Amino acid sequence: MKVKDLMSTNITCVDEKTPVSQIAAHMRKDNVGCIPVCDGAGHLKGIVTDRDIVLRDVAVRQPEKNHNDKNGPADGTSEASFSSKPLTSADIMTLNPVTVSPDMGIHDAALLLSAHQIRRLPVVEASGIVGMLSLGDIALKPVLTDEAGDALASISITEAPR
Repeated sequence: MKVKDLMSTNITCVDEKTPVSQIAAHMRKDNVGCIPVCDGAGHLKGIVTDRDIVLRDVAVRQPEKNHNDKNGPADGTSEASFSSKPLTSADIMTLNPVTVSPDMGIHDAALLLSAHQIRRLPVVEASGIVGMLSLGDIALKPVLTDEAGDALASISITEAPR
């Protein structure tokens, strides 16, 4: 079985100037955990995942406060140092995401998911995005549950924050 047999093809892409709030709205509407960032010709520039939004936007804008210290955030910075300018996809996207071709075998794609500890792969042909393959897509095929389980086990290993 090949990637093209399981990939999703109804993909919403955003450009590098798209505000993070709009990306989150697309994710909610489409019920997805990532959005590819593409140029006007559909060439993949990067990817924004729900994790990117949390770690590179929300967590930075909402620093944990030390409630015992009346002087501000626990990390010693002042709240005024956090910009109120809305971030865009260019500010938080993951550059050079791992990609696959539509003709790659599903087993090889599952190995990539596992090796890179990721849950989704943009499917690219001639540098243009043609689909997305997720761990969930693989897991839905009963014949591929071993590959999905192995990939999930590797993805779930945590040694240090990424």
